[in-house]
This record gives sequence, structure tokens and C-alpha cells, in this order.
Amino acid sequence: MANSASSATWALLRLRCPRCHEGPLFSRSAFNLSKFADMPEACPVCGQAYEPEPGFYWGAMYFSYGFTVAIFVISGVLLYYLANDPPLWVYISVVGGAALLSTPLVFRYSRALMLYLFGGVESRPPVA
Repeated sequence: MANSASSATWALLRLRCPRCHEGPLFSRSAFNLSKFADMPEACPVCGQAYEPEPGFYWGAMYFSYGFTVAIFVISGVLLYYLANDPPLWVYISVVGGAALLSTPLVFRYSRALMLYLFGGVESRPPVA
């Protein structure tokens, strides 16, 4: 049973299908900044639909907000202790830059968490 949970966690971290843990959740690389959000309609391996209902991913905004707040807090605390409380413009620049650079990953992991936790998909890892 623990193996199944760790397998689902590993599949989530790799941004793979919540059912088969093999098919990619996104069509293109996160580095393709104009199309990093493109998702196939269904898993190319098992056919699992990636959008259970219209507007499903609106809820991912809450995960995205949480990730972004964590980025702000961690960046601010690191700056405070490692840079000896620099001027305000340094905080704004570094925290804003960190949030901007992490946008594709925050977007992707927010959607993946939404699908894994609330998508109603039962995990069926492939039989070896």
C-alpha cells in the first residue's frame, strides 16, 4: 500500500497522469514560455480525461496562491538573513523576480495537485 502512495507522489512530482502514472500532463516543456500551459485533452497512454468538467482548474488558483505566498516568504526571509536586511528595492526586485521565474512551475503543479486531489481519478499503476 505504501508503494502505491509513493508511486502516486512520484508521478505527481514528474507531472504524469494520475491514473496510469505514465502519460505526461502537459504537451510542451515548461521552458516554452508561450505554450507552457498546453495540456492534451486526455492521457495519451490510458485515455484518462484531464479536464473532468468545464472550469475544473479554476480551483487551482488556490494552490497557486499558496505556492506564490511560500515563494514570497522564503525569498524575503532568505534576503533578510543572508543579505543583512537590504533596502526595499532589493526585496521587491528579488521577490518579484522569483515569483515571475517560477510562474510556469507554479501553474503546472497547481493544476496537477488539483487533478490529483479533486479530479476523482482512481490510480491504476501499470502491472509489472
